[in-house]
Parts: sequence; structure tokens; C-alpha cells
Amino acid sequence: MPPRPTTADLSKLDREQGLRTIRKVLPYLWPEGQGWVKRRVVLAMVALILAKVVSVLTPFFYKAAVDSLTGEGAPDAMLLAVGAVGLTVAYGMARLMNTGFQQLRDAIFARVAQRALRRLALQTFTHIHRLSLRYHITRKTGGLSRIIERGVKGVEFLLRFMLFSVGPLVIELSMVALIFFFVFDVWYLAAVVITIALYVQFTFKVTEWRVQIRRRMNQQDTDANQKAIDSLLNFETVKYFGAEAREAGRYDQAMAGYEEAAVKTSQSLAFLNFGQSLLITGGLIAVMVMAAMGVQAGTLTTGDFVMVNAYMIQITMPLNFLGTVYREIRQSLVDMGEMFELLEQPAEVTDKPGAPPLRVTGGKVELRDIRFGYDPVRPILHGVSVTVPAGRKVAIVGPSGAGKSTIGRLLFRFYDVTGGAVLIDGQDVRDVTQDSLHAQIGVVPQDTVLFNDSIRYNIAYGRPEASFAEIEAAAKAAKIHDFIASLSQGYETQVGERGLKLSGGEKQRVGIARTLLKNPPILLLDEATSALDSETEAGIQAQLKAMGEGRTVIAIAHRLSTIVDADRIVVLEAGRVIEEGTHDALLSRGGRYAAMWMRQQAGEENDAA
Repeated sequence: MPPRPTTADLSKLDREQGLRTIRKVLPYLWPEGQGWVKRRVVLAMVALILAKVVSVLTPFFYKAAVDSLTGEGAPDAMLLAVGAVGLTVAYGMARLMNTGFQQLRDAIFARVAQRALRRLALQTFTHIHRLSLRYHITRKTGGLSRIIERGVKGVEFLLRFMLFSVGPLVIELSMVALIFFFVFDVWYLAAVVITIALYVQFTFKVTEWRVQIRRRMNQQDTDANQKAIDSLLNFETVKYFGAEAREAGRYDQAMAGYEEAAVKTSQSLAFLNFGQSLLITGGLIAVMVMAAMGVQAGTLTTGDFVMVNAYMIQITMPLNFLGTVYREIRQSLVDMGEMFELLEQPAEVTDKPGAPPLRVTGGKVELRDIRFGYDPVRPILHGVSVTVPAGRKVAIVGPSGAGKSTIGRLLFRFYDVTGGAVLIDGQDVRDVTQDSLHAQIGVVPQDTVLFNDSIRYNIAYGRPEASFAEIEAAAKAAKIHDFIASLSQGYETQVGERGLKLSGGEKQRVGIARTLLKNPPILLLDEATSALDSETEAGIQAQLKAMGEGRTVIAIAHRLSTIVDADRIVVLEAGRVIEEGTHDALLSRGGRYAAMWMRQQAGEENDAA
């Protein structure tokens, strides 16, 4: 058993992952071929440096004003001409210029940051859609959405604080250190450097410890969010089994872990804040005591004392936020790391380089000795060979688990076969682009899932550029137009999340309508009418039959009465073809199909009785 990693090991790993994440973000700030982005970054950096220069020079005006009022310091013709009031105004103007340059920097950089966020979010969203069905079957929607949300926010925080908090702080501390060395003496510089070194070391050490606590808090947050979303998506199931208390208990257990981690986070923050205050106050006192002694000895003026105080307060304020900024940057890197790991998730099914689009000349589909298993140790299909001539209808039937729906997924190339080939008009589906393949196949699944939008939007999803008249025609063909017309909002009626406001039959008819609207040359009907009553099913079967004229149709069916008109029926069992032929031929053979037919007919007679 490998040894458990220590906190130091985890911190080292986090730093390495953090540096890798920063390297991945940099191209979004300095993208190739986008000169306007680079110009804005340069201008923002110029504004940042000007703001810091003005900020560091501002205490000099403060010192001069105080010395002018007290009559201390060497007389200067320009200072005498300006006077105390003029120096005070100059001090105020310098502060205003500092704020102005900072706001100018933010205004210039805003579009760069938001464009980077937009590109990264779009890339992540697009990549998730490229991932295989296998990934999406095993993913947790709530946890995935949380990773994306935290990752994008992490990029925004990193861009804003790393560039405009840590960078400027380093510049300002360096300038102040130089001023203390040249204007005062080396002991002031030593006091400031020692204070900052102790402060930074303490802050980083404690923050590294706190990051591990924050990581556990994030894990508990993701877990609780996943349980909440999963429970809400299964609202009806929860009600059916009276499991409200059980679901509340699962959620509360996850939140209890989050509560414990959150309490430790708050307690460690209190310790961090007190330790920072102790160190920075000690440094402030040391420097001010040296300045006070200098004034008493006559080597410094009152204005010098005020200037030292102004500089110490000026560097104290950003240092007070260093712990928070460092912690948030570290957390942002962790969150971004999770999102970049998601981006690195390989797509199982990809187009070959230079793959041509699929060219459908007739629509002949051939399954040539295909072998496949979702798990290598448990194969589903064992050398299945089926040919669907162009413009013909072939039905695939068999018991549950025989591999019927798997064939449909392989045809649509949700997965790639592990043996054999799937061909359309002689072209291996692995050799053509996925987009062109998907455009030529229309699928009516057994479980139709709708978008949380209007009925019109869901039907038009089959062909977004279709006119309203074409949408209505598809709805009429699917026998759902009259139902839609009876609704108060008609085609603009919202269907709810996953279409929960519609019945199963209504959802399936909407699914049929959008496939009718797509009008593809190849149809895949996967239990297309399983949720419909017998009368509605008979009407839609007639429409599907009319729609299938001149097209290649593959019908996956459990109810055999829906496929008696098929040109050929293929019977699968345990991933193998055991029978095939026409409905009448299979009945006369008295084999597996005939037994299934007799059993279903007897069941329907019992239901009618």
C-alpha cells in the first residue's frame, strides 16, 4: 500500500499544478493574432505603473506641507512659492491621480478579462459536448456545473488580483524600500524588509494549511450540491417512495461535513488575521520609534516623521489583504486546475484528421460483423451483421439486454465498435466527420428529453431555420398540433425542465415532430411510440410509415405489432442474430420471434379483457 501523502507533499503538488494552470491561462491574456488584446494589456500595465509611481511620490508632498507649516527643513524657493496650502492641494491631486490611474487601468483591462473568461467558458462548454456518451452517463451534473462555475470565477479572480494586487504590491514595496534606503538609512530598510519577510512567511505558511481545509470544504460543498440537484431531478421518485426525510438526511449529512470544514476555515482565518496584525504592528512601531528618535535628535524633521508614517500605512493596507489575496489565488488555482483537468479529459470518439463529410447517395446501412462492449470484460455484441438496403425498413427486436439500443448508439457513433465496421453507403462512419453523420440521421428515442423552453423551440430544434408553417406541419404530422392549439399560450407554452410539464406521450410526440422537421435520409426509431396509447400510436405509426417512404429506416422495437410492416425483421438475443426475415416468414418458422409474438398477443388479449 503506497504511503499517504503528507501536507508538504500536497503543498508541493499544489504549487506545481498552480504553475501549470498559470501557464495555461497566459495564452488567454496574450492571444496570438489579436493585437487589440495585447495593446490593452500593455496600456493597463502602463496605467498600473503610473499609479504606483504617483502613490509612492504622494507622501513627499505630505512631508513638504508639514515642514512648511512647522518651518522645519531646508528652505526651498519653489516650496516657499507654493506654500503650505499649495502643497496640501498638490498632495490631494496626487492622491486623486493615483485613484484615476487605477480606475483607468481597470477600465482598459475589463474587456480583456471578460473576453478571456468568455473564450475559456465557451471552450469548456464545447469540450464537454465533445466528450463521449460514456462520460456523460457517468458524470454528476451538479458536481460538473460546480466545477465549471468555480473554475470560471477562479480565472476572473486570478486575472484581477494577481495582476492588480500582487504585482502592484511588489512594485510598491520595492519603491518604498529604495526610498527608505536612500532618503533615510539602512536601518529603516532593514526594519521594513524584516517585517515584510516575517509577514509574508507567516502568511504563506498559514495559508497553505488553510488551503487544505478549504479543499475539504469545497469537496463537501460539491457533494451537498450534487445530492440536492440529484434529489430535485428525481422529485417524483422521492414522492412515490415517501423518501423526503431520507433525502433531507442525506443532504444534511453532506452539509454537516461542510459545516465542520467551514468552522475550521473561519477559526484558522481568525488566527491568520491576528498573527498578521501582530507582525505588521511590530514593524510599524519599530520604524516609528526610529523616526521619533531621529526627530528628537534633530536629524529628521516632523515632516520626515509624518512621511515615514504615511509610507508604513501605505504598505500596511495592501499587506493586510495579502493573506486573503494569496489564499484566494491559491484556491482559484485549485478551482481552475479542476476545470483544466476537465478540459484535458480526452474525447473517446474523435474525427480523423482531414476526415471528409458523409455523402449519402441512397442510405444503405451495413453492420459488418460488429463487436462491442461497454466494459471490455463484458461484451454486448458478438459479430452482428445486418444490412439495411437504401429506402427499406428493417426492425431489430429481442429481449431486454440483447443489444438493440447499442446498435443505434453505434450507428450514431456515440461509441466506436471494437471489431467490425458500421458503414453508410460504403463509408465507414469512423472515416467521416461526426457532424455530417449526425446531420444525416434522425433519431426518435424511447425517452424524449426536452429543453426548458417553449414547445415551438423544442420542435424547431430539429431545424432551427424552419418557418412557423413548417413547425406546424411537423406538429400536425406527429398528431400534437391540436393539443398545442388548446393551450393558452399555444406554441409558446413552456415545457418545464426536461419537459416535465408534458405527459410522456406528449413529450414523445414533440420528439417525433422535431425529427420529422429535420427530414433526414436515415431514420432510427428507438421504441418511438412506446409511451403512446394504442389509438394515438396507430395514427403516428401511419405518419412514421409515410415519412419512411424513400428513406432508410431502422426500427428498434419491443412491441412487435409496431413493426409487422418492416421489410425485414432481425431478432437479437445475447448480442447475436438468431433469426431474420419478414413477419410472416418468422411466424411460419415457429422460432423465437413466433414465441415472442404469441406471448405479446396473449398479453394484449388479457389487457383487453
